[in-house]
Amino acid sequence: MPEQKTRKAAKQAKREGKSANTQAGEYVKEEIEHVRGGKHGAKNTKQAIAIGLSKARRDGVKAKPSKTASKATKKKAAQDTKASKTTKKTSAKRSTAAKKALKTASKKTTAKKVAGKKALSTQARKAASKRTAADRSAAARKAAKTKGSTGRKAAAKKAARTRRKSD
Repeated sequence: MPEQKTRKAAKQAKREGKSANTQAGEYVKEEIEHVRGGKHGAKNTKQAIAIGLSKARRDGVKAKPSKTASKATKKKAAQDTKASKTTKKTSAKRSTAAKKALKTASKKTTAKKVAGKKALSTQARKAASKRTAADRSAAARKAAKTKGSTGRKAAAKKAARTRRKSD
């Protein structure tokens, strides 16, 4: 069950006209925090992201799977979307089993390996490399449009700091 602050942040993003992926990002962020905090583990970064996306879809965020996603991933996404529309309660046994599985995963892997800055950075780079330059450019344009003047100013300052660091 997603936390209230996550739901609020996702709703806010939706009101601001941000993409479904941005809205789902709030749930992914929450999941990464859970792994870092030791609430449960994950085999790898992709699994932590997948859990967050699943939660988002079940909460009504219209995040579609990528065009290159596997059949199994697309099937799971469809199940999650369907689950958001129905009010059937998850059985206690299934819920307990899922939590137990995630808890045992935490013993096998460390939070740093899965949710550390380096692991997340590697995952982001891999994901970006699969997209075309035009796709990335269009996403950046849309992000700039929905950011607002204050957000653009903050982003420009951050970019300037980053450029100074690399020189």
